[in-house]
Amino acid sequence: MDGSHAPWSLLFKNALVFDGTDAAPRVQDVAVADGRIAAIGADLPAAQATQTVDASGRWLMPGLLDIHTHFDLEVELEPGLPEAVRHGTTTVVVANCSLGLAFGALRRDGADPIVDCFARVENVPKTVLSKVADIVDWNDSADYLAHFDCKALGPNVAPMIPHSMLRIEVMGLQASITRDPSSAELARMEALVEKGMREGYIGFSTDALPFHYLANEPNTRKQIPTQFAGYGELKRLTHVVRRWGRVWQATPPKDDKLAIIRNFLLTSGLLFGRTLKTTAVAAMEFNTNRSLLPMAMMLSRILNSKLLRGRFRFQALAAPFQTWADGVITPISEEIPCLRALNECDLEDRAARLAIMNDPAWVADFRRMWNQGKRGFNLARIARWLRRENNVLSRDLRDMRIDRAPIAEWAGETLQAVHERLLNWQRNGQGARSESERETFASFAQSPDDADFLIHLLRRFDTELRWTTITANADARTIKRLLFEPLLLPGFNDSGAHLTNMAFYDGNLRMLKIAQEDGVSRVATAVRRLTSEPAEFFGLDAGRLEVGAAADIAVVDPQALKRWNPERTVEYVWRECFAHHQLVNRPDGVVAAVVVGGKLLWRDGAYLPVFGVESAGRVLRHREHGVVGSAAAAALAV
Repeated sequence: MDGSHAPWSLLFKNALVFDGTDAAPRVQDVAVADGRIAAIGADLPAAQATQTVDASGRWLMPGLLDIHTHFDLEVELEPGLPEAVRHGTTTVVVANCSLGLAFGALRRDGADPIVDCFARVENVPKTVLSKVADIVDWNDSADYLAHFDCKALGPNVAPMIPHSMLRIEVMGLQASITRDPSSAELARMEALVEKGMREGYIGFSTDALPFHYLANEPNTRKQIPTQFAGYGELKRLTHVVRRWGRVWQATPPKDDKLAIIRNFLLTSGLLFGRTLKTTAVAAMEFNTNRSLLPMAMMLSRILNSKLLRGRFRFQALAAPFQTWADGVITPISEEIPCLRALNECDLEDRAARLAIMNDPAWVADFRRMWNQGKRGFNLARIARWLRRENNVLSRDLRDMRIDRAPIAEWAGETLQAVHERLLNWQRNGQGARSESERETFASFAQSPDDADFLIHLLRRFDTELRWTTITANADARTIKRLLFEPLLLPGFNDSGAHLTNMAFYDGNLRMLKIAQEDGVSRVATAVRRLTSEPAEFFGLDAGRLEVGAAADIAVVDPQALKRWNPERTVEYVWRECFAHHQLVNRPDGVVAAVVVGGKLLWRDGAYLPVFGVESAGRVLRHREHGVVGSAAAAALAV
């Protein structure tokens, strides 16, 4: 394959090429023309190429897929999606967890659903969400796909039909969270899912995590609309997805084990005639409850058994589950009722949070929560000792590390260290590190325990106290095991959400780094797990490195990958597109080049002039969209 029939726009020379299968990599050249792979081979002639890139000593692979993102927001404000591209990501799946923009802004009857649904579930400030809602100019799922044609996309975008927005489209926001749909409304929902599948949407997303709440009054104590759907509705809508051979993305109703089993049995080909491809959030080992992961793996094995004939994949995260909190503004708080009350307040409403924290009843609730299982001999104490707690937060100041605070000296310290220094200062007046720390110590009551210490800090500093904790995936060996487990899919990154609370954009690169420890054959497996395997699962024309395939390419420097310490490259940056800060992870030098649709967008640490100006990516419909006479089309006719 010398490509002599046509000039190439781009030629990579002497790369170690991973093709997206488990095949051993080989040193080869890769040529690109007209947005596709034109040739792969040894000693391809540089004279045939407009631009040649020396990739000696580097890995070249299909562009990486990010299968769990909420980039549907950012792509409207900055279509290049720079944080995706710089990590070698060339395809992103959007509209996860029942939230998306397929039906437009849905601003009717005074409701503002984009703001209401995303703000607390995905920890995106309302000001950012309003910017998105203000520019939405479609109200139809077909028009949503079409509008991407006018955007200078960086990566490819693959949307699903989001259940919460579907309910709002059909019922209106208020009705969708207060009553069941009528038979006519349910029929229309079914028709709209059918329409979306016909238009090429790759799947349908729902959500059942009980701590996902709306953000606007009067509904701050109401969960998002998908949570009000009964099993019958879920079964009926996923049946459409099943017939089309598309994917159902879900989250478990974690507090109801029978409902988890009932819902996820929808994947079964035995029970429902045809397998429903299902992917769910998320397989992690939680620090406070070590029973959850074994139960999840057992469920997965049962659902995927030859008897039930399911195709069910929990998603795995390639990193410790580290979250940041601005005061109490963090995803963890939504799971704890007394902290959730503080999250019901608008981010800027410090006075409202302070009033709640000054309420003696709230203080009593907080202290009960904080001290549960820590004292005496009781079932809660036994559960804590056995690591079988329901609370994901450890409630241990040693596990809470300060990122920044008005007291500069606290950065990097645990809250436990500050608490101990306070108690020492109160005893003998010694140990304060600065005048500002001394003034803060003087504001405390005498000898506060850890609960009162934390309450006082939250009252005094509110969101100015930024701290971080790891609640799951603390063990590197467990992470590696999960990433290479065939019954899981790597990729629970939540990219584009939790703007200041999470930074897992580097999840795919972390997996490559973990694989690198075991040699290039293991890297080949990791590449497959991050490219062709998820592409096949979601039905995407992506993830392959072969002649004729779309030229979506990532080039990785293995030496930079080996040197990289992911825990040291987290940054808190200002993003102009949001007019807000964002937590990101920017590994230096690891990704040497990124090509999307044949266009070189990133090279040696910089975006190239075409990035964000010319469209490189495209909206990806299901690979069988529009195929007449295919097996899928034949199945639909039955």
